[in-house]
Amino acid sequence: MQTIKKSLCPQCKISSMYVKNMQGERLLVYLTREGEIIPKYPESSLEGYDLTEVYCLGCSWHGSPKRLTSR
Repeated sequence: MQTIKKSLCPQCKISSMYVKNMQGERLLVYLTREGEIIPKYPESSLEGYDLTEVYCLGCSWHGSPKRLTSR
């Protein structure tokens, strides 16, 4: 199994993020260095979730996935 190179929160430097859908439900995700959003659990689907904004699980940061930093 290949290790995924994850992007980090620019504020607290952790890789755990989530996205929201219209109902406010959260889906845990990681972002690759290439900017790809992938669900933490492979059986989950990104369908219906807003992928233009991600939220950090460790602090109050949220914003565009393009603003995340590489390890």
